[in-house]
This record gives sequence, structure tokens and C-alpha cells, in this order.
Amino acid sequence: MAMSRRSFLAATGVAGVAAGTGLLTACSSGAKPVTGANGAPSSLEVFSWWTAGGEKDALNSLVAEFNQHNPNIKFVNDAVAGGAGADAKAVLARRLAAKTPPDTFQAQAGAMVGDYITAGQLEDLTFLYQQEGWDKSFNQQVLKLIQRDGKYYSVPVDIHHINVLWSNTQLCKSLGISTAPSDMSQFLSNLHKVKSAGFIPLAVSRDPGQEWQVKHIMETVLVSTLGADAWAALWKKGGDWGSQQVAEGLHMFNEIMSFAPGTGSAVSWDQVSALVGKGQAAYQIMGDWTEANFTVTMELTPRVQYNWAPVPGTQGLFLFASDCFTLPIGAKDREATVAWLTVCGSQGGQDAFTSVKGAIPPRSSITPDELTLFDPYLQWSLDEWKKNTIVGSLTHGVVATGAWNTAVDAAVTTYLTDSDVKKLQQGLVQAAQTHAT
Repeated sequence: MAMSRRSFLAATGVAGVAAGTGLLTACSSGAKPVTGANGAPSSLEVFSWWTAGGEKDALNSLVAEFNQHNPNIKFVNDAVAGGAGADAKAVLARRLAAKTPPDTFQAQAGAMVGDYITAGQLEDLTFLYQQEGWDKSFNQQVLKLIQRDGKYYSVPVDIHHINVLWSNTQLCKSLGISTAPSDMSQFLSNLHKVKSAGFIPLAVSRDPGQEWQVKHIMETVLVSTLGADAWAALWKKGGDWGSQQVAEGLHMFNEIMSFAPGTGSAVSWDQVSALVGKGQAAYQIMGDWTEANFTVTMELTPRVQYNWAPVPGTQGLFLFASDCFTLPIGAKDREATVAWLTVCGSQGGQDAFTSVKGAIPPRSSITPDELTLFDPYLQWSLDEWKKNTIVGSLTHGVVATGAWNTAVDAAVTTYLTDSDVKKLQQGLVQAAQTHAT
């Protein structure tokens, strides 16, 4: 199999050389070289949860771009494994409480960043936005989510598409079912056919330690049932989690989960994706980091061996999340962190990262030359981002604080043990009553 552009970028970690266009060379990103005191080497401790497959490769590609500009700064990868950052966030919380922060850490744009701002743990980065012109070049919808009182406290590096249904093209074809079901009724019919044929209809880990995978499915089904406005209203004070519409969405979620047998253990999201890639399962509902796993790690051919579509009923909606980096108060090497953030916000840094990770850049416009970096899925996602209604994700930090997310996690974990939809809704109602502001 010929190596794709994205696989080559991941393998070499040097996006500028691979692109062959000059897009990502040291002179194009706007980043300025930095060294330690008196020109001595310095170090940069970067805390993240990117340890699996394509996401690790994407981080390596971003680091390579950073190293081109800052050869005297030693990159220290302090990554903690765990899907959606559950384990990493716990480790980070302890470090921040002890006032021993990393130089920078991965966060999720939106309410999750707000937690750190409220706690007084982040430096204001507005100066960097003004210096680099990001207040004008970044997507304005994203900027609204990452500012507090007109100030910016993080730098986004990507936009992730959350409401994506992934499928094994060949398995679906052999069973005579669509890889892009038009609605939940057709989707349920397809799931039944897969189950009858002896394959896994919907791949997911049902282990309580991986409850975020199930929460991810739940939120996409709720968005499908409620629509953009009603979904957004749930995250405001007085949002009606006890409504009949929410109940209908949760019952649909429960019916879909009846076709998700689980894996019998705490299997990571990329191992779950591999079940689809290998043709053991027909579908997975997951964000587009799955794209990197299929293309970079498994070296599958898009549209031929796997396919994608909006989760049924969410056509016209783009449920999104955005990874970002921060400048913690008390960072050991502030200057190195500013250099890192400058690369993260640059065209070169974002293209190096997103073209491997399976995400799109958070800038408001993409040049025609840049489009050559992105594979068919990413070009589809870019087009969806431009034309669809933008909706914030629960599971990935946009609409709810960390405490609210934790309360939802508890409700989902209980559901995994008893499959009681009524109790699940009661748990979500209680979480909102406790945490909505």
C-alpha cells in the first residue's frame, strides 16, 4: 500500500519537508526562536493525554515543527494515557493544587478551561493574541468559547468533529446496509441486521473505566433528538433535563446501546476502532481522532475500507470540541512556554498537527494550498464546519464544567451497571440542579 501524505507526515514528524510546498517551513509559521538564559538550552514540559496511535503521531509532528524554530529548547513529553483525558486531568489537578504545574498542559476549550481560570491557575494570553493577530485570524465561534471577560487564557490547536458515525465499508456492503443511515429508525434496522449476521453492530467499551465512550454516544443521540437550540438550553440555569424530549432521547440511546455488546474489559477507544477497521464490527460513534487511527495507524484507505457520516439525525449540525494549550501560573520556563504557544497558534504548527490527528485547524480561513495537506475525510469535515450549525460537546469539555461532567460520568457509570434509563435521567437532572450556573 502506498504511504499517504498523512502517514508520511506522522512517520517523519517533519511536516514542512513532507508537504513540499513551503507551507510549514520555519519562515512561514511566524514563530520566533527562543533559547534559555544567555543562549543556554532550556526545557519545556508539555502535559497531555495524547499517547495512542494517530494522536501521538500528531503530537510528534507538532513537536518537530516546534523544534525547527527552537532547537535549544528540550521538549519533555509528560503524557498520561487515558481516553478523553480522564486520568490525565486527575494527575494535573494534583499538580496544580500543589503549585507544581507543568510548563504547559492540554485542555479543552470552553467550560473546562473556565475551571482553571476561575481557580486562578492560568496566565492571561491576550498579549499573544494581539501580537500574533489570532484575535482576527481564529474562528470567532471558537474565540467566544475560550475567552473570559474579553481575555484569552489558552491557544487552540484543532477543531474535532464529535458526531461522526464510522463504519466498515466492506462489511456494510456485504450485509446490504448503508454506511450513512438517514435517521435513527434506519440505523436501528441496520444494527439489527448486523447482529443477526453474527457481527458486532456498534463497537464500544462498556467498562465503567471507559464510561466516556458511552457518554460520547449518549450526547450525540441527545443532540439528534433535541436539535441544536434545545441542546444548548440544557446547559443554562433552568435547563429542563426532566423533559419528555430528553426522556425520548435517552430511550433511543438505550435502544441503540442494546446493540453494543461491549468488549468485556476496559478497552481503549483506538482498540475499539480497530474492531471496525478489521471488519469485526460495523459501526462506531466516536470523534474524528478515529480517522487518524484508521489512516495513520492501521493504514486503511478512506471510502474503500472505512467510511463516515454524521450520526443519524445530526445532519446539518457540527458537534465540536477543541484541544488547546495554556500558560500555567508558576510555570518553570515561561519563555519556552510562550514559544510553544506561538507555534501552536501558527499556521505551520496547526497544519502539522491537524493534518495527522484527523482534525481541522481553528483558523477562520484555510488557503487552497493548505487543502492539499488534508485527506478526503478532513476536506469533508472542513466543508461541514463551514456550512453547519456549530454545537458544543459535553464529553469533550465545551458546554459543562469539570464538576458537572464528573456528575454526568457518575450517572452514566450507574447506567452501565443497571441499564435503568429512568434512573439515568434522574441522575442528569440532579447533576444540572447542582452544577448549572
